[in-house]
Amino acid sequence: MPTNRQILLDNRPKAEATVDNFKLVSSETPALKDGQVLVRHHFLSLDPYMRGRMNDSKSYAASQPLGEVMIGGTVGEVVESKHPRYAVGDQVVGMGGWQEYSVVDAEQPGALRKVDTTHVPLSHYLGAVGMPGVTAWYGLVKIINPKAGDTVVVSAATGAVGSAFGALAKARGCRAVGIAGGPEKCQYAVEELGFDACIDYRLHKDMYSLAKALKEACPNGIDGYFENVGGMILDAVLLRMNAFGRIAVCGMIAGYDGQPLPLANPALILVNRLKVEGFIVSEHMDVWPEALKELGTLVATGKLRPRETVAQGIASAPEAFLGLLKGKNFGKQLVKLI
Repeated sequence: MPTNRQILLDNRPKAEATVDNFKLVSSETPALKDGQVLVRHHFLSLDPYMRGRMNDSKSYAASQPLGEVMIGGTVGEVVESKHPRYAVGDQVVGMGGWQEYSVVDAEQPGALRKVDTTHVPLSHYLGAVGMPGVTAWYGLVKIINPKAGDTVVVSAATGAVGSAFGALAKARGCRAVGIAGGPEKCQYAVEELGFDACIDYRLHKDMYSLAKALKEACPNGIDGYFENVGGMILDAVLLRMNAFGRIAVCGMIAGYDGQPLPLANPALILVNRLKVEGFIVSEHMDVWPEALKELGTLVATGKLRPRETVAQGIASAPEAFLGLLKGKNFGKQLVKLI
């Protein structure tokens, strides 16, 4: 059996996460038992939610245990199988974690899924046609539920979730406005992702300045907002929300290091009778087939052209992850393992 290099969570962050929180180790891959398959990972997904799992605090999911392989989505190839549904050479997506190989109990529901790479590249099953894409789909379709002509806004607009959100919103006839960091990302959002406008939040020092930019980009107000960030950006959006607007809360990356994120004007939720709903996409597995079908079609037809930032080798994962948390990535952040 092959030697497997793995990244473990060695200790918990005191505030901001650092490379010293992680540890690279090597281990022998165990022999397969009946019903198991051995997967050689080609790509590892890095996602903001992982930062919250590093904390030992109450959250929507259990904390990442110390001394164990960091959680994470993976795509790869079956290299050995003792399960009748999987053959050597099958390309699969799963939650193999920050390691080069994983032994998967293929009988466990949702543990492994075969994918077709005829029209959709393998890596996209960790982004636009994977968990991030379904996250965007659920927030837009099930919570914001827009009608044609509505104005919808998404923060972190050029990331894996935001880029899918833009394509899905345009397919429904919405005016799609993004919020991103830097002129290059905003240009990409408009010219390649199809957003009607994109606001560079780095140009704004407070919520009133950002709200003014939102007023210009959203002259008819905001009907739906997909929240990835929190903090000042959420405060600014609340100032521009229309009555009976809907807010899908997916992430609060501004607070992942543990600092509180107070709302400046919570009364606006009442004044505008807003619907604010948080969600975890893994709790809604029933919608995944419908969402993945639409997302796969958007990618295959060129209506969604996701961009990827790719780090090389398992040892690069911690630095790449910290860069993701600071917005250094452009599109989906991946680690190429083969």
